[in-house]
Amino acid sequence: MEDPLNAGKFKKETNLPPFLRIAPEFADPVLAARFPETVLRWRNQRWAQSIGLGNLSDSGWLSHFGRFEALPGNLSQPLAMRYHGHQFGTYNPDLGDGRGFLFAQVGDTAGRLLDLGTKGSGQTPWSRRGDGRLTLKGGVREILAASYLEALGVNTSKAFSLIETGEALERGDEPSPTRSCVLVRLSHSHVRFGTFQRCAYLDDRAAMAKLVDYCVAEFHPGADDPDMARKACALLECIAVATGKMIGQWMAAGFVHGVMNTDNFNITGETFDFCPWRFLAQSDPNFTAAYFDQNGLYRFGRQPLQGSWALQQLASALLLLAEAEDLAPSLAPFETAYRDSFAAHTHALLGLAPLGDVAQDIGLLQAFYGWMTDSGASWAQTFFDWFGGPASERRAAASPQAALYTSASFGPVRAALMARTPVRPGRLALPYFQAPSPVSLVIGEVEALWDPIAASDDWSAFKAKTEHIEEARIALGL
Repeated sequence: MEDPLNAGKFKKETNLPPFLRIAPEFADPVLAARFPETVLRWRNQRWAQSIGLGNLSDSGWLSHFGRFEALPGNLSQPLAMRYHGHQFGTYNPDLGDGRGFLFAQVGDTAGRLLDLGTKGSGQTPWSRRGDGRLTLKGGVREILAASYLEALGVNTSKAFSLIETGEALERGDEPSPTRSCVLVRLSHSHVRFGTFQRCAYLDDRAAMAKLVDYCVAEFHPGADDPDMARKACALLECIAVATGKMIGQWMAAGFVHGVMNTDNFNITGETFDFCPWRFLAQSDPNFTAAYFDQNGLYRFGRQPLQGSWALQQLASALLLLAEAEDLAPSLAPFETAYRDSFAAHTHALLGLAPLGDVAQDIGLLQAFYGWMTDSGASWAQTFFDWFGGPASERRAAASPQAALYTSASFGPVRAALMARTPVRPGRLALPYFQAPSPVSLVIGEVEALWDPIAASDDWSAFKAKTEHIEEARIALGL
């Protein structure tokens, strides 16, 4: 019988999780919390299949992702990662995985190395005064956000498992006591900008070189170079491009991260640790997701600037290995990557082919987003109505906000949409596009999904929403 845990096998020359090569300098072995109960609430079966765990029984799933019994051939003990970071602009050297750890590294069907990391798995040396737990509501919110981002074609970590753990938690920002859970997320890498910042803070050149070697070998092999200074510069450029692409996708999807601290950026340009995230109801450059971001540092319209600033902090850390004049050019591709990603992803979410003329493509973006901001149109509804451009004129005319499309101000937007060619217009025949409205995740809808879970353990609305998100993922095909 085939081993359902075959994802525990790694490169033949080592047969060990690659992170073990650098773990002594960058992580602490920890023990998972012992929970009063483990109730499986959600498992990502599609991604379980991708990493060789699709045949795992529910009881086996609880053993590995609720009690954290090691996967065969994988990490024998979880590892809490060490890092530093800028939090709302202030440097904090007292950071690390305070309620999570790296549980395993696995391979997917595309041959990529992936991390299984936790949230809410108990206290670590980096918990400070925290209890190391996660509220069930927080776990539900992360599943929704990560699933919707994936459906919209945004590079993101994947929520993999949600297990309720039977503890009552006290929290100051939601009604308490509240239910607890442990979440497992799947990500290409959990190495953060703050991991490099910690090396720089400690002035540990050897550790920095080891970290760069690991990141290049496992995630950015195109940056390899026998000269360490050139390798560091090439790695920075790869990370700058990946970060620019990710933030361009955020802006097209109307996603507001919430907490863009440097410890919440990773080297593969994946969305993670987004905490009080939001999706825009309407276009608003000044919209802020986190109630505690009182100065709007991480507001929607500022996200590209903040991404650039975070990369500058990463470059500063790499001064241990390379000169400033050599690192600076590696930051420049961020702007182009962001601009190209924003334009390409806007077209992708509209199901249209770009014209290929930079000025005209930027013209569509200016007209489209300018009109959305001025009109107060629904972000999700507008993209849904005009998916396929000229192929959706009749659909848009029947939209709940069809009146907005008859205004004179929409004229330039309509003309730009009509000038483009639909990409795979057959997608419009799928059931998702037959409904009058798309899936969306504005905050009121998220709260409405949680209420029946909290009141009567009724998961039906949550299940229906995740099914609708999956329907969107298939229909968009991004």
